[in-house]
Amino acid sequence: MKWFEYGDETISDKELMIAVPSITIGVGILSLPRFIAKDTVSSDGWITLAISGILFIGLAWLIAKLASSYPNQTFVEYAGSLVTKPIAVILTFLLAVHGLILGAYVMRVIADIAKEYLFDRTPVEVIALSFLLVVVYAISGSRAGLFRLNMMFFPIIIFITGAVGLFAIAWFDPKNYLPVFKTDFSGYLSSFKSSSFSFIGSGIILFYTCLVRKPKKVPKMAALGMSIVPGLYIVIYLMCIGVFGNLATANLSYPIIELAKEIEIPGGFFERFDSIFFVIWIMSIFNTMVMAFDVSVFAFESIFKWKKIQLILVLTPIVYLMGMFPQDLIAVVRFGEFVSYYGISVTFFVTIGLYIISTIKRRKTNAKA
Repeated sequence: MKWFEYGDETISDKELMIAVPSITIGVGILSLPRFIAKDTVSSDGWITLAISGILFIGLAWLIAKLASSYPNQTFVEYAGSLVTKPIAVILTFLLAVHGLILGAYVMRVIADIAKEYLFDRTPVEVIALSFLLVVVYAISGSRAGLFRLNMMFFPIIIFITGAVGLFAIAWFDPKNYLPVFKTDFSGYLSSFKSSSFSFIGSGIILFYTCLVRKPKKVPKMAALGMSIVPGLYIVIYLMCIGVFGNLATANLSYPIIELAKEIEIPGGFFERFDSIFFVIWIMSIFNTMVMAFDVSVFAFESIFKWKKIQLILVLTPIVYLMGMFPQDLIAVVRFGEFVSYYGISVTFFVTIGLYIISTIKRRKTNAKA
């Protein structure tokens, strides 16, 4: 079987814009309303999501501004011009590792959720391996094709989210949103930490900007893409609070899936809307893992100069073993926290550090001129 070969491997700034929310919105949103509701009172959690969103929109813009300042250069190339080649290789390796562990975590969580809601008799290991093999098949083809896939899947994900909200209107209780502004500072701080974990993924801009044909608009498009994320998170959070209330939302493992289970489409057209929702949401999770895994392969390609298929064959067993290493739900949660802390820390410090160095060097160059 032969896959379709695109005329070139370049992408548009709009495709990069869609790629940002595509990798960010994944398994985290399924349980995000629960973590936010635990730390806040009534519907106050939207404030935390809005603040987190603004901060990560700014970070996405900063990452894109840095990467677009060096058009048609890979991360290791422009980082090498700023901090020497050996340090650039180390930074590339650290960012590539994040893509691997994020992919491993996503694979494990989707396997656990699928076993709980869809395949109760199938071992987690089999579900995870099946999902991973589909991801491997996707990234083995054209890299530009992955961005077209995001463009196709993302509108469907937005549509199904809107459909959940529309059909759930009958169960909304406005009293669940009251009282407002009753959460104390420590509650906002805890919920901010929980919500921040669901915004990781903007680091892909550091690597994929070199594929953009016209990178001048990349900072604007990256910020627009990231702005979709907090908007969608706030809508889903308020839907769960409006139907279940704060206390019930805080005690549901996956509130948005439970909300989909409550929906009954008039006329009995679909008896189990949650199955449809879950299948569609797998598209979002698939996008997350595909982009995370592919950006790691892309990064390692720039370091080791291996062929793409060779790297995939080496990295696939590593991702699978890392995902299967946690033995129980508590270990999976701790693994997720590690992935989040690592991703935020590496992306933040690499971006800020390189941006400062780039700004200083540009000022020195302009001063000499």
